[in-house]
Amino acid sequence: MKMKPQWVVMDKATKTFQRNTDAAVVAAVERDEVKQQLQQIAGGKADALSAGDIKELSKRKLLSKVSTKTYGVSKAAKFRPERKKLATDLTPEMLRTDAWKEEEFKEYNFAAKGQELDVGCLHPLMKVRTQFRSILLEMGFEEMPTNNFVESSFWNFDSLFQPQQHPARDSHDTFFLVNPEKCGPIPDQEYQERVRKQHEVGGYGSIGYRYDWSLDEAQKNILRTHTTAVSARMLYKLANQPGGFQPKKYFSIDRVFRNESLDSTHLAEFHQVEGLVADRGLTLGDLIGVIGTFFKRIGITDLRFKPAFNPYTEPSMEIFGFSKDLNKWIEIGNSGMFRPEML
Repeated sequence: MKMKPQWVVMDKATKTFQRNTDAAVVAAVERDEVKQQLQQIAGGKADALSAGDIKELSKRKLLSKVSTKTYGVSKAAKFRPERKKLATDLTPEMLRTDAWKEEEFKEYNFAAKGQELDVGCLHPLMKVRTQFRSILLEMGFEEMPTNNFVESSFWNFDSLFQPQQHPARDSHDTFFLVNPEKCGPIPDQEYQERVRKQHEVGGYGSIGYRYDWSLDEAQKNILRTHTTAVSARMLYKLANQPGGFQPKKYFSIDRVFRNESLDSTHLAEFHQVEGLVADRGLTLGDLIGVIGTFFKRIGITDLRFKPAFNPYTEPSMEIFGFSKDLNKWIEIGNSGMFRPEML
């Protein structure tokens, strides 16, 4: 039996180990190549060893590989012995004292995404408008087109039989346009003549207002004071549509304008909710029922109706609702049955 590097041999007869006395082996033992290799590595001459020697030493756990990283630190252009905080905002004080000229500002990253904000909620007014619109659509109403804030006095007042000398038509209550000051001719001359006649001599049991109706006054352009002007247009359209009259339920929610003195309860611009039902055989009881259904849907259950006057409805009613927060009755609407002249 031979053992590398043959320092000992086994006697086959006695089966015992004895020192190898061969001159070449003795010389190799005295030379100790492993010791010499380790001394080379310790002296920084590991590159002189062959890959086989390194593998053999690693196998015998006499050698292990260690990686060492080193870093160099040197002064840069912006080196300072103390840390300085860069400015992020240009303040009025900097502009006033010219301190911004000496200040160092932090660079802005315009490509960076900002912090996500919890925004995008409906405006309270738009939220209420959306709620009312949904209720009226569920009740079977159709929305009227209300995108014309500028209206002629004819449709805003005259077609609703509001006399031309009425205080509401004065500049203290209504916004009149300067340019264009007046609208064009009324498209339906026959309808215009019927309106004029109702104002001057009346009809359907009315004696009119007994004054000379002025077309010039009726053509003045204004910012509409109520959305009932849109209702007047829709009633005219219903009466003159091909195929004759058909029952309809209309509503609108939009802005109106009044030349009001601003206070806690009055604005020059506000939103008006309006609805109309056009059909045959309707009674005041039907009107009260529709109004009650709508207000019940928005949480107002205690209602009262008080007789009132409107130039274009008879009978007319003011609507009052009881506020538990205020602990009193407050006016919340106006209503009535359209006069025959309107139809």
